[in-house]
Amino acid sequence: MEVALVPLFILCFLASSSCAEISGKVGVNYGQLGNNLPSPSRSVELIKSLKAKRVKIYDANPEILTALKNTGLQVSIMVPNEMVKNMSTNQTLADQWVHANLVPHYPETLIRYLMVGNEMLSGSDNSTWFSIVPAMRKIKKALKTHGAHKVKVGTTLAMDVLQSSFPPSNGTFRSDISSSVMKPMLQFLNRTKSFLFLDVYPYFPWSSEPNNINLDYALFESRNITYTDPKSGLTYTNLFDQMVDSVIFAMKRVGYPDVRIWIAETGWPNGGDIDQIGANIYNAATYNRNVVKKFTANPPVGTPARPGSVLPSFIFALYNENQKGGPGTERHFGLLHPHGKPVYEIDLSGETPLSDYEPLPAPENNTPYKGKIWCVVAKGANKTALGSALSYACSQGNKTCDPIQPRGYCRHPNSLIRHASFAFSSYWAQFKKSGGSCYFNGLATQTAKDPSYGYCKFPSVTL
Repeated sequence: MEVALVPLFILCFLASSSCAEISGKVGVNYGQLGNNLPSPSRSVELIKSLKAKRVKIYDANPEILTALKNTGLQVSIMVPNEMVKNMSTNQTLADQWVHANLVPHYPETLIRYLMVGNEMLSGSDNSTWFSIVPAMRKIKKALKTHGAHKVKVGTTLAMDVLQSSFPPSNGTFRSDISSSVMKPMLQFLNRTKSFLFLDVYPYFPWSSEPNNINLDYALFESRNITYTDPKSGLTYTNLFDQMVDSVIFAMKRVGYPDVRIWIAETGWPNGGDIDQIGANIYNAATYNRNVVKKFTANPPVGTPARPGSVLPSFIFALYNENQKGGPGTERHFGLLHPHGKPVYEIDLSGETPLSDYEPLPAPENNTPYKGKIWCVVAKGANKTALGSALSYACSQGNKTCDPIQPRGYCRHPNSLIRHASFAFSSYWAQFKKSGGSCYFNGLATQTAKDPSYGYCKFPSVTL
């Protein structure tokens, strides 16, 4: 047992930080993109009920930071993306931000991590990419000025920072950021003994290639499925480790093999649109329970490229957030429903044996849906907003809404909901292949039930 603890002891010593800071305790991402979420004080109680030890928010919301005061929960806050570019050239702005957003709460609220932007290297505006590291330096200086020496500075990155990720030993950063952004970023993180904060979602590569990637391999459920990297000789038993190690090999390529990894986000959607494979409660619970077991293992298991290393983490997300854009999965990553009831049982401390959880409902949609889908008005949609969405849908396509015009064959009955449903379906049928979505700011939803009536046939998408 003493031998197993030596690598962790050495890591703590070399990093000049406490073992508590880099322990395998699991946190949760607390997003706020919902119009039906509990108050911050209630949310903090719910976070405690999940036995989370850390919480990450996507801003520096003072009400949330006040609710987290004296709770013992370690906290990560964030400089919003839109401020990073100006901050990169303005030390005064960085000082003011830290003074206004961190100082009033610190140290009673255990702010330990400060993210400078969120997934900024995934954006198309490359003029902001080169602002990230200079802004990180200015924030670090501002923290020292205000005596917040324990706060680690970083930024969150998605897996699309890689140009190549397979096999893991071939991990390489994108050529447009490798030397200009990633190398100076890793130099900063190495010098300040911080972390590379990484968002890792096996769901997305699996759902893109379900015929080539085994679902059990993505869910940590594979018993006899392994993959051996032909170059490194390392053997993998799950997709998560492959993804993390591809980043570790990419860091090695630019000269920083030892920067520590922090899993800033990981999770699995508990629901989604009809055409989104594998987004269900069974898979979400299975993945999150298994990944928590991995993160909290004692001694730590690490990854094949870094066996025995600690992977501090935040699970995404606290709630299903109904105002998130994009496909339906984006609104279904929560551990909790907005009213506070668990979507499924989970203990983020890792202390509950997997066998002690209640049986899960049978998995759904683990194979691609085949058939017709329509895009219709969602239940409870705001009728004022619906009128604007109807106008938008009708203005986009070629004759999108002719059938619901005054002399059209779908005009009667003259119903806003029927007309909007027709417009949404018509728009989606025309533009899905070019990126159009069935969302309309949350006013629309997918259905496999044909909404057509009489002579009025609604356009559909066929999968």
